[in-house]
Amino acid sequence: MSMSVAIRANFEEVRRLAFGGISGVFAGIGTEFAHPARVIYLKNNTDVALTFSNDGILDKLDLDAWESTVLDLSSNKTIENGFCLKETTRIYVREHPLVLVAPTIGYVSLSVVYGETGY
Repeated sequence: MSMSVAIRANFEEVRRLAFGGISGVFAGIGTEFAHPARVIYLKNNTDVALTFSNDGILDKLDLDAWESTVLDLSSNKTIENGFCLKETTRIYVREHPLVLVAPTIGYVSLSVVYGETGY
């Protein structure tokens, strides 16, 4: 079995969802990942706390209003298929279940960094 080594980082196009698309039901933030995600940057640029999920069913991560987080899964790994969120993963957002208030301004955004081979 040959091993592929990722030697550079690249970005997928940023995904965004405006405040009007966020309710008490999970909504997808853009499309599925096209590549295994090594780092994701998730930003809640709205006026209320929100809940995020990678399966659209279970609450996985909360972000307060105006908060962001970086999930650095494997930015310093060189093996292309190392620890990461797999391609076809999609991130979802909804109103926080303890707040139950929809945002009135802003958006959420998601940036994905992946590793690739070549020069």
